[in-house]
Amino acid sequence: MRGLRKPPPMPRAPALLHLLCAAAIFSLFVFAIQSSFFAGNHHITNFNTLDIQILSHFQSNVQQCVANRGLGLTARIIDHCNLILKFPQGTNSTWYNEQFKIFEPLEYKYDVCEAILLWEQYRNMTTVLTREYLDARPDGWLDYAPKRIAQLGADKCYNRTLCEEHLDVLLPAKPPFHPRQFRTCAVVGNSGDLLKTEFGEEIDSHDAVIRDNEAPVNKKYAKYVGLKRDFRLVVRGAARNMITILNGSDDEVLIIKSVTHRDFNAMIKRIPNPVYLFQGIVLRRGAKGTGMKSIELALSMCDVVDIYGFTVDPGYTEWTRYFSTPRKGHNPLQGRAYYQLLECLGVIRIHSPMRAERKQDWSDVPSRETISRAHSAAVRLKKNQSDQEGDLGQFRNCKVWDQSGPYGSGPISGSPDMSDVRRNSNYSKWEVVPFKKLRKAAQDHYTQMEGVSLYKIDGNKLDDLVCVRHSLESEA
Repeated sequence: MRGLRKPPPMPRAPALLHLLCAAAIFSLFVFAIQSSFFAGNHHITNFNTLDIQILSHFQSNVQQCVANRGLGLTARIIDHCNLILKFPQGTNSTWYNEQFKIFEPLEYKYDVCEAILLWEQYRNMTTVLTREYLDARPDGWLDYAPKRIAQLGADKCYNRTLCEEHLDVLLPAKPPFHPRQFRTCAVVGNSGDLLKTEFGEEIDSHDAVIRDNEAPVNKKYAKYVGLKRDFRLVVRGAARNMITILNGSDDEVLIIKSVTHRDFNAMIKRIPNPVYLFQGIVLRRGAKGTGMKSIELALSMCDVVDIYGFTVDPGYTEWTRYFSTPRKGHNPLQGRAYYQLLECLGVIRIHSPMRAERKQDWSDVPSRETISRAHSAAVRLKKNQSDQEGDLGQFRNCKVWDQSGPYGSGPISGSPDMSDVRRNSNYSKWEVVPFKKLRKAAQDHYTQMEGVSLYKIDGNKLDDLVCVRHSLESEA
């Protein structure tokens, strides 16, 4: 009929149905990807959250430990890793920093996660320079060796024979000391505070005692600092005094903190004592000086490290020594704060005159189990932050690997022009000690580490180790 419009055509059902199906499939695909993405992120978030909870709980333990043991110090928590140690108002800040034109501050910020990683790593490390380290390190003999030799006259060892002549006298083939070799060690500083308390007998009760530089050990000071002498960490300037200081102590091991030079080498050839070069790190995080290096040395050999003569108790007026007149030295407040942090991380145990009458049960220091749990959390957190893949285990920080050289149990440190005294030196007591004579804890640790020795490469980075594998069969 005229005037009626033709109805519109019916839609194509099959085509529309295909479009709807395609849209639904696409939506499901996008949803699946998003679900997978968010599920993955949720897993990572939960993973990090658990570690942050562990570290936050550990921070609370550290905070309480500082409150109980800090002699006025307090800890203010910033987050799961960072805190500030603060001295009370009125603390005598008399030390003036010439570089920054300020007096020593009364508060110090520390990264506890970093500190746990650093100091727990030291429990597994070697802190004596060895021939195997120089061989394993890519630039060991050419670039690194000359840094340890004073008066070489060159910044590279183009003449390796010449460099070996300088170092052979104190260079063992492989580590002479092992992690866990001693159960308890006393590190004795030189503070005049030692004269306030008679710690001598207690110090001598340790399996090994470590002293610094020219600190005298004799009957005059015996009741204050003891008579036992096993290790002495010295700076090169102390070389000229060592023969007098040693005074017949044939077994006391000298470990040179910095570099060897003519005076040291001449002295070494005249004495029967073992002598080595320290292979530690440049610690820029807290306290400085020979005392801190002694703690690093001790932790690499000992289960428990007790320190004496380090603390500067409230009310100090001057840097002192127990055997000489007061003199300027390192920042005592910064040092005391860092030592207190280390005690509450389970690294050291502090002994001072103000604690002499207190029962030292150490129950307010976090337990080894708590510290280990926090250490594992810090490791995982660091791995996630640096996007590392896989579980690298105890060798995760090894950047350079090598096998132990064909040295067997030698060559023992020495040189052709040694005196007869030096030729019969007690250094052989350490360098050729049979594996079976080590205490069981040291043997077990060596097996757990699969016969691998860990060394720092340079500086104070955590992830730059040289790792040298020894044959477990040869030590059986």
